[in-house]
Amino acid sequence: MQRDVLIVGGGIGGLTAAIALRRQGFAVQIIERDPQWSVYGVGIIQQMNVVRAMRQLGVLDAYLSRAHGFDSTTIFVGPTGAKETSFETPRLAGPGYPSNAGIRRTDLQVVLGDAARAAGATIRLGVTVATMTDDGDGVDVRLSDGTEARFDCVVGADGIYSRTRAAILPDAPKPRYTGQWVWRYNLPLMPGLDGIHIFAGPCNAGLVPISDSLMYLFLVSQEPGNDFLPVEGAAAAMRARAQMPAPQLQPHLAAITEDAGVVARPIETVFLEHDPWHVGRVVLLGDAVHASSPHLAQGAGMAIEDALVLAEELARNAAPEAAFAAYRARRFDRVRHVVLNSLRIGDMQMGKIPPFDIGALTGQTIGMMAGPI
Repeated sequence: MQRDVLIVGGGIGGLTAAIALRRQGFAVQIIERDPQWSVYGVGIIQQMNVVRAMRQLGVLDAYLSRAHGFDSTTIFVGPTGAKETSFETPRLAGPGYPSNAGIRRTDLQVVLGDAARAAGATIRLGVTVATMTDDGDGVDVRLSDGTEARFDCVVGADGIYSRTRAAILPDAPKPRYTGQWVWRYNLPLMPGLDGIHIFAGPCNAGLVPISDSLMYLFLVSQEPGNDFLPVEGAAAAMRARAQMPAPQLQPHLAAITEDAGVVARPIETVFLEHDPWHVGRVVLLGDAVHASSPHLAQGAGMAIEDALVLAEELARNAAPEAAFAAYRARRFDRVRHVVLNSLRIGDMQMGKIPPFDIGALTGQTIGMMAGPI
């Protein structure tokens, strides 16, 4: 029997949930509050578990047509940029596909949005939830444009400041600022960049290929607060954050000249570690329930995996609440590892905790992400 699902939020998690649910036979409507459906155009790292998930969603070829695939990660340390190690991760999508990929967020949205629509999902922009009433048998929703509809369940994929979370779990933990910002800027692809190049302290930064002609540079800085950054002067501000950069980074830092090209965001996090992830027929997904810092590059990956698992459990269980409980149980250990260890890396960079073995943590994380979801 077909069931109707409302997804609140048209980001990475919401779109992948729509595709996964349609593949399981559910009727899906997405509402997205931003009428422009805007996404900033810098890159995002997608690791091996995401490439595998794209194959499960049936979008891998379209995805890789807009991405840059690679297998290797190379780590450089200190102001001299000495090479510490290089390693490859397994090709989880099959030997004919890369292990990892970099892609512009705008391109990722096109791939997922096109796939969601092609699968039969409806996407409505500039619309939010006005009221939700869960009577145990379904959820009556009135939208901000005055329309009303009844759904079998509602998925809150509306980000770290989720209004859905606030509506169903008003006492749940609130997002908190970690003490760091992440800065990103697109640049022409460096010849010979064959994967992620990570530079560790005192300038914590990296280079990631995202197409055949582009890469992006990211760097992490410690900041006293999470105030708004004006566009004017943003390029100079980003360059100034690179304290004692490795020589390999210096020419790329000098090329950061366009203020409008800088995307700088405070790193904020939230994790419902001791709270339910659903109330009745309303469930949370992605950053709405476990927003992590970017240090393990798995925030989007965890949302994408959430979508696959949630769709599987809703198809397997007749009762939505049983599906939601099974979904949380399957996802909990993986997202807890990502959220808490990403924070540990940031805390170590800021000197809040003693140094620890990043290599051992990386190996543990790769092993976990290579396992089944």
